[in-house]
Order: sequence, then C-alpha cells, then structure tokens
Amino acid sequence: MLMPARPLEDALERHLRLPLAGLTTRDAEAFPGRRAAVIYLQGCPLQCGYCENGSMMAARRGDPGEWDAVQDYLESRLDSLEAVVFSGGEPTLHADLSGAVDRARELGLAVGLHTAGPYPERLIELLPRLDWVALDVKGRGPDFDRIGGRPGIWRRHAGSLEALLAGDAAFECRTTVHWRDFTLDDVERLALTLADCGVRRYALQMARTERCQDPDYCRPVAGAPSAEALEALARRLRPHFDRLDLRH
Repeated sequence: MLMPARPLEDALERHLRLPLAGLTTRDAEAFPGRRAAVIYLQGCPLQCGYCENGSMMAARRGDPGEWDAVQDYLESRLDSLEAVVFSGGEPTLHADLSGAVDRARELGLAVGLHTAGPYPERLIELLPRLDWVALDVKGRGPDFDRIGGRPGIWRRHAGSLEALLAGDAAFECRTTVHWRDFTLDDVERLALTLADCGVRRYALQMARTERCQDPDYCRPVAGAPSAEALEALARRLRPHFDRLDLRH
C-alpha cells in the first residue's frame, strides 16, 4: 500500500541551497539585545560605490552542503547563541532563505534579517517568522537608485518599508552615509521623510573608506561636513524618533 505524500516533512528534509559568503560566530550588535551569529549570503543586485563587501556581490547557487554545515554549527552552539541574523550581500535574493529561517526557528533561535528591501514580496512572506529587521535605506526616492546603482529599485524598496510599517516585527531603518552621495541637508531630508512615514528607530552609519567597491569612494571628499556638524544634525533629529543612533 502506498503511503500518502508528506510535502511538509519532505520540504524540511531536503537540502537547502544557500551560497555562503561568511559567518560571524558571535555578534553583539547585529540583533539588539541578543547574542547572535550572522550568516552572510553571496550575491547582491545593487552596486553601491561605498560597499566594503564587494567580494559578496557576484551571485552563485549554493552547494547542498553549505547550509547543512551552518545548521550543524548552530546546533552545537545553542548554549551560547540566542539568535541568527541573515545578512549579505542581499539575503532575500535567495529563494531558499525561507527554509533556512524555518530551520533556525526550529532550533529555538530568534531570527533577524539585514536587507535593502529589493524583493518586497519575499520580505512580506518572511515577516511573520522574523523577530528583527534592519532595512537599509540608500537614499530618498530616486536618490536610492542613484546610490544603489540600480534604476527602479527605490519603488520596490518602498514596498518593503510599507510592509514593515504595517507588520509586527521590530525593525530599524539605517542609512550608510558617504559624502560623495549626500550633503548634510540630504541626510536631514531623508531622516525627516522616514520619521513622517512612521519610522521610529533610525541609524546613521558612516561609510568606511578603506576598501570601497568604487576606488573613488576611498578618496577624501572636499568640503565634507565636519564631525561636529553631523553630531549637531543628530541632536536636531533625535526628537523625531524613539531612537536615533550615530555610528562611526
């Protein structure tokens, strides 16, 4: 007699294909308030000049054993880990991310996601299973496309932001500031736009210039605002948010 098919069990047993680019075994900042491992996935559809993870840009299909090895590692560290964060690259590029999220939750781990929001439909599908999301906001409206190097992407990002605002998962928006891309006024306009949309937690993080994807971004920017001017802007902006961090 033939046994009935078990699609859910079969899906859980199959090998996931996720292209791993790196693993941070313990990160105190990737998931607020939780001891987290960070899994970096290969591949990103954006081309940000300041990106310091250029080696993660090229997409590839993961080998079947890559996620299995990570899952074994997570299982062996459950006494010291509280969460896992999927980052990149752009983790939502990969269809099997959903299965990896489920398996992490089965281990009893909280799950976080770092994303620039280019695939809102995948984020919407994942949101009920996510505990924390950091949404990278490249710029305001069409400036997002210019900075991210991908025409038309800002409208898709807007869909991801709308989903987060409507959902229950805790999240922050964050913007990497390189003075080739922004003026101080640009930063202020972007921050106030996000506050008006309902974003309550925001972070401004200064781009590192040691190994940018575009060599021009490694060079000093003439007329860049001083650290004091940026601090003054952060003080003006903080009343508009529940929390605003300035990360150097």
